[in-house]
Amino acid sequence: MPKIKGKLGIEEFYSIIFKGEPLSIDDKVIKTVKDSFDFLKEFSKNKVIYGVNTGFGPMAQYKIKDSETIQLQYNLIRSHASGTGNPIPPKYVKAAMLARLNTLSLGNSGVHPSALEVMTSLINEDVTPLIFEHGGVGASGDLVQLAHLALVLIGEGEVFYKGERRPTQDVFKELNITPIKVELREGLGLINGTSVMTGIGIVNAIYTRRLLEWTICCSSAINEIVQAYDDHLSEELNHTKRHKGQREIARAMRSHLEDSTLTRKREHHLYVDNNGVSVFEEKVQEYYSIRCVPQILGPVLDTLSNVERTLIEEVNSANDNPIVNVEKKNVYHGGNFHGDYISLEMDKLKLVVTKMTMLAERQLNYLLNSKLNDILPPFVNLGTLGLNFGMQGVQFTATSTTAENQMLSNPMYVHSIPNNNDNQDIVSMGTNAANITKQVIENAFEVIAIEMITVVQAIEYLDLKDKVSSKTRMMYDAVRKIVPPFKDDTIMYPYVNEVKDYIINHQNKEVK
Repeated sequence: MPKIKGKLGIEEFYSIIFKGEPLSIDDKVIKTVKDSFDFLKEFSKNKVIYGVNTGFGPMAQYKIKDSETIQLQYNLIRSHASGTGNPIPPKYVKAAMLARLNTLSLGNSGVHPSALEVMTSLINEDVTPLIFEHGGVGASGDLVQLAHLALVLIGEGEVFYKGERRPTQDVFKELNITPIKVELREGLGLINGTSVMTGIGIVNAIYTRRLLEWTICCSSAINEIVQAYDDHLSEELNHTKRHKGQREIARAMRSHLEDSTLTRKREHHLYVDNNGVSVFEEKVQEYYSIRCVPQILGPVLDTLSNVERTLIEEVNSANDNPIVNVEKKNVYHGGNFHGDYISLEMDKLKLVVTKMTMLAERQLNYLLNSKLNDILPPFVNLGTLGLNFGMQGVQFTATSTTAENQMLSNPMYVHSIPNNNDNQDIVSMGTNAANITKQVIENAFEVIAIEMITVVQAIEYLDLKDKVSSKTRMMYDAVRKIVPPFKDDTIMYPYVNEVKDYIINHQNKEVK
């Protein structure tokens, strides 16, 4: 059972969010949080502490009466639970809760331990607060989205439980969960920070790594279909570049193809006596979408690794304001809630996911265009040319979706708009960046699914299923369980969606 100790990695997120493993909180964490709470409660007496006895944002100039400080926290939560648009899917919300739980466990926020205990119950019972996509500007973090989380923790708002959207109070009563009672600054302590954009970001990163693995699988299979020369994947060539990602992609593709009987050695065909040949019938070098895969996917892998590192640094950081330091016996005011780190990383991630989508679309086009590949019928049509259409229809979907990703990959990081009476005069838009990246990744899975069906149809037409590598054969068999070989035209959208669901929910370990 994963345990909250103030430090989480991608592995713990995967175990809890994707595998549904329960978590617990270390007793030392409870003590640390309780000590922080007790210190802040005592320290704030006769002092002006933002978020304890002042208004918020530009209203911080107003001193709050001692008799109204608790009501202040409830007012903050209720007024900021103002999101709109589509609900964020439960998996991403659960990741956001885990991220918030971890940052609060550091003891720099001065919240009561009950907040951690209720969040732990929600995660373990698979109860996810209703949080909307729209609302966060990512400056004081995810104020609006986290307010919806806080609303649930005080027993209000709505949740998703067992696939149904229900009032929080009904589900709490059913599961015997007691809402938190605001004791000091639980309102601001819960809604101030980057936990929603970070939680969404971590799920995005997990899915991107899965997407990259399937992209490597398709790219390797296409090398087999066209019987490409293998020297563009060689260690000797790729190690003349210093980039770790390129080297790893080339290694993964060599591993994928190690038992293939289809890729060729250049020295067997071109490094021989070719006197008398003036025009080579076969290409001396493949198109870039086949030959340059390590150079294209290498930056994707390196970027993904950097994104993961930044996300984990953020999830294990205090992103509150003010920051409580029990050891120094002081409270520090600043801006750790600002989301620029995550916003920039999400923009980087959606750029490389879009590049993967573009690569898949070009590889798909190569297979569908008989004038390019010179070995397959138009649109990999296994039926009667002219009467049947093969993969012609779904190419439109792949092209359209790729174009959408190209548009969506424009950065949010530089789209700051001042707001909050200009108190928040430069903001990160990190929550938007994370949500848009989520959409880009989902789109990419659709394009890869279409490419994968096409790859399998090409293997079928060329009768290569017993010649491809064992890893390509595994992909072939998996797709064939969903999509039978077809010559007659068939309704494609159910097949595309089923293959998409399959690759989203199954790992295909290729890269380290």
